Amino acid sequence: MADRAQPIISFLSDYGLDDNFVGVCHGVIARLCPSARIIDLTHGIPRHDVLSGALTLRSAVPFLPAGIHLAVVDPTVGARGHQARRAVALATASERRILVGPDNGLLSLAAEQLGGVVDAVDVGRSPYRLEPVSATFHGRDIFAPVAAALAGGAALPEVGEPIAIEDLATVALPQAAADDAGLTAHVLTIDRFGNVILDAGHEHLGTAGLRLGHELELTAGARRHRARFAATFADVPPGEMLLYEDAERMVAVAVNHGSAAEALAVERGAELLVRPA
Repeated sequence: MADRAQPIISFLSDYGLDDNFVGVCHGVIARLCPSARIIDLTHGIPRHDVLSGALTLRSAVPFLPAGIHLAVVDPTVGARGHQARRAVALATASERRILVGPDNGLLSLAAEQLGGVVDAVDVGRSPYRLEPVSATFHGRDIFAPVAAALAGGAALPEVGEPIAIEDLATVALPQAAADDAGLTAHVLTIDRFGNVILDAGHEHLGTAGLRLGHELELTAGARRHRARFAATFADVPPGEMLLYEDAERMVAVAVNHGSAAEALAVERGAELLVRPA
């Protein structure tokens, strides 16, 4: 855990910045744990996009200081019956970091990145929650106060009731495959520059016979495209397509000074075949 003199709370959500949701959550934390330092990862997750939030959180946690990781992308907030989800706090194996948020898969990839969950509690009826609890703003009334309590030194059993780790929600991801015929991969996400991040990693490249500096053929749907396996964008002329490893060592496609997503006409989940030209 972070130094108790200034505990760290990272914060990710789909709240955006046009309304006061983020600021109010900051205020709740500041009232309950004035010493906490809040790191806003992003509040630009597409609304209700749990998978995008899960992927973003997974990519961020290795670079964050140990502490509390608060994440809220919660399309079924306040729902009852078969659509209901729990509110949870999860302790992970790596530095006993704690994830706080809805149990809808949002926290699952980050938890795996941090060595897996070792303890879990349901915080829906936490003694630290704000009363009365709004049916539509659990970020303010449950998640932010629980995160603040944990940052202030509360132990996990103090903020909620124990739950079985194996019952926690997860998100399903496609799996890339590589062989001597090439690399079959899927679009995981598209960033604001139009770069297309795939579900393949460094280990797939050699298996598929892809070599740095060599020409490639990319097939997306019925269309084929020429590209080069390059180290960075400027290794190809403006307007040309490249395959590269991004900052997380994931395989990605870009167009120098352009949008690979537009050029390939793909969305998340689309399948791409990459092979040497």
